[in-house]
Amino acid sequence: MGVLDARTATVRTTGRLAGKTALVTGGSRGIGRGIAERLAREGARVAVHYGGNETAAKETVTAIEAAGGEAFAIGRELGTPGDAAALWAAFDEAADGLDILVNNAGTGARRPFATIDEEEYDRVFAVNTKAPFFLAQQGVDRLRDGGRIINVSTGLSKAALMPETIAYAMSKGALDVFTRYLSKVLGPRRITVNAVAPGIVDTDMNAGWLRGNEKALASSAALSALGGVGTPAEIADVVAFLASDDARWVTGHWIDATGGSLA
Repeated sequence: MGVLDARTATVRTTGRLAGKTALVTGGSRGIGRGIAERLAREGARVAVHYGGNETAAKETVTAIEAAGGEAFAIGRELGTPGDAAALWAAFDEAADGLDILVNNAGTGARRPFATIDEEEYDRVFAVNTKAPFFLAQQGVDRLRDGGRIINVSTGLSKAALMPETIAYAMSKGALDVFTRYLSKVLGPRRITVNAVAPGIVDTDMNAGWLRGNEKALASSAALSALGGVGTPAEIADVVAFLASDDARWVTGHWIDATGGSLA
């Protein structure tokens, strides 16, 4: 057995998620990539979903495998008719059953209320709210009893800190309601459903207004009680906890992972 093979075997047999299969939507970049890599380090086999950036998804899979984990990529655009069915069909070609579904994929530009048109509004809700609903609905037969559904929300659904994110925050607010109700629906099967709410995180999605802008960075850091901007790894650690057996008695919950920005 080679060094990499030995390391892989160790990860798969000793990690908290050894023997589990996870699907992370939007798993090729940012928070999604952080989550995919974290779950893989815990021993899960991870389906890395991407919408259009195949290169980034392959890079994520390669990074997971180089660290001794196991992953595969699935490319399907969300927010389009039949997106959930198409994604699950691709998943079924590579995996038999699911233990952890992480609805992370999201979209939404910073745009003033007066400038948002119907097409953009519909797109935001199609990706952020509709896709998680139907992915869960069509995925529950694949999800094993005692499984996990983790929805990535936002602190902006609880506090109007950035008025220019109004449509995005609304779509995530609906996702929060979905989380609570679905926890009741799936509770009899011991499937937990929770939402993790990041604050401002240093990702590609926020790069345009955050990176290289000292004023924006300072004001963003000032919002946090911990005095900083979040990283994908910090959000991924919370998701990993919820995916583990340690969180088996936590469900229907909205977890503030904003670094105290709402305190």
